[in-house]
Amino acid sequence: MALGSTLLPRFNQQAMAALDQPYYPPGLSGLRGSHPGSNAAAHRLAFGQPPNWGKPTFTDEPYDLVIVGAGLSGLAAARFYQQQHGANKKILIIDNHDDFGGHAKRNEHIIDGQRLISYGGSQTLVEPLNANAILLDLFEDIGINLNRFNTAFDRGFFKRHNLGAVTYFNAEHFGQDRVVKHPFCNYYNYIEGLQGAKLSDEAAAAAAPLSPKGRAQLLKVLKSGLHSLPVSPDQRADYMEKNSYFGYLTKTLGVDDEGVLRMARHSGLDWSNASTEILTIAEAKECGALGFAPVSVYDPENPYIHHFPDGNAGVARALVKRLIPGVARGADAEALVASRFDYQQLDRPGSNVRIRLNSTVVKVEHEGDPGRSEQVNVHYVHGQNAHTIAARHVIMACYNMMIPHIVQGLPEQQVDALRQQQKSPLIYTTVGLRHWRALEAEEIGFAMCPGNTHQAVFMDFPVSLGDYRHTQSADSPCILQMISCPYSEVPGKPREEQYREARYQMLARQFSDYESDIRTHLSGMLPSRHFQFDRDVAGITVNRWAHGYTVAGPAGTAEIGRQPFGRVVIANADSAPAADALEAMMMGHRAVGELD
Repeated sequence: MALGSTLLPRFNQQAMAALDQPYYPPGLSGLRGSHPGSNAAAHRLAFGQPPNWGKPTFTDEPYDLVIVGAGLSGLAAARFYQQQHGANKKILIIDNHDDFGGHAKRNEHIIDGQRLISYGGSQTLVEPLNANAILLDLFEDIGINLNRFNTAFDRGFFKRHNLGAVTYFNAEHFGQDRVVKHPFCNYYNYIEGLQGAKLSDEAAAAAAPLSPKGRAQLLKVLKSGLHSLPVSPDQRADYMEKNSYFGYLTKTLGVDDEGVLRMARHSGLDWSNASTEILTIAEAKECGALGFAPVSVYDPENPYIHHFPDGNAGVARALVKRLIPGVARGADAEALVASRFDYQQLDRPGSNVRIRLNSTVVKVEHEGDPGRSEQVNVHYVHGQNAHTIAARHVIMACYNMMIPHIVQGLPEQQVDALRQQQKSPLIYTTVGLRHWRALEAEEIGFAMCPGNTHQAVFMDFPVSLGDYRHTQSADSPCILQMISCPYSEVPGKPREEQYREARYQMLARQFSDYESDIRTHLSGMLPSRHFQFDRDVAGITVNRWAHGYTVAGPAGTAEIGRQPFGRVVIANADSAPAADALEAMMMGHRAVGELD
């Protein structure tokens, strides 16, 4: 799978060096996220293939703490460790990717000389005002002012430009390209200020490119709901937990139209972490699947506005700046938004904190009995070379399922628990447009796209912070966000099988495959009088996350899996378990507290 993906020469690291460009991963386009090569060593390890790196060379640079994983959990753990043990402690953070932040990834597009900023993964801080006091103190420490988002996020943007939520039906699956001004689900409802359906349920169902039977069934789904369940109100909760959503559609409502079922299957996306035919009714309702009316998604006191222009990469950058002050200019997180980081400072000799990118940890082992050991040896691979370093403590802030392959001697019960956690594959694509006149003409702020690889397309969040300004006019450049939650082509397969099949497909595709798919998608959805792909698309960044959102294993397995093991502790979103930035950082705090 790792060998199935390629990176176009103009996008890769070697090309930057050949052009004498400074190393700056946020400016790279093409295949990003889990970029080609980032998982090669890990996959060899996990698949039991012989190593293609040499004998490790011991490096005489002992550390107080080595952290495996430079995501939000690992970065936060480093800062918590400094706070508890002193800023003079030697910390090394190792990551297999070419940029820090984990899923909190920054994308930059240069469009006609103007730099536009977006995110390629972890999107927004969810309800941070209700966060643990530990995190609120951390935000203050790294210069994040949560109140600033009250004015930074332009809640009137979508209404001012008359942009709403629509559904795009493509010709391949629905016989014709058509935009209907109704989202047919609740997925869009997290975008603050976005207008909803502009058509009634009746008008929208009549406009959908379905057969007469399909349109009638679609309207029936829209007009049904919990009152249609074949149980009394006091039995609904139990019934919803035990019965499937597709059973409700097909048996209770009698839906058998292929187009309606396709719409339903793709209506949960990353809120559901699965195609909806394997969800219960309760799960489908919670994620706002087809047939469940829009509801207030978040606490009104915590609106979904705590979003940096680069998503939670803004949090990661603030953490890195606090750990390595010389990496960028800027007194707080807001000032860092427009600041260009100097990546040469990340792994500078003599620095108390170093971040070593493009390096995969392949073995962590105590020197002697884990219960009495004073040292942990960490083996990692950089390119074709293997290295060993010594640490007093190690925090594993990486993917749970890789930990048993890396940490030697773990108890079998803990190994089994770690392997119970899953990750749903995701693709977050950012598209730089020279203008968005076509979106304004069609009144599209957000589009559900049940026939396409990317099932959702929307205007990037309208946030202006520091010296950075979000697009204000349809004649100016903007960034489109496109989200894909790949599923199996065969409905009904178990979740784990769907994830495995989707990973294989997403990693086997080249950038040209994604580019062609996006070309067809946008050209079919947007009117040609306002949009021409080759003229108006300035850049594409495809952030593939083969192991994306955390999906909890059986009850209790996360707690068993995260138990300390000698001088090794575990911090990551999987150990919460939750696909949430705040939880990931709290796991970093817990792990530091478990160090002896």
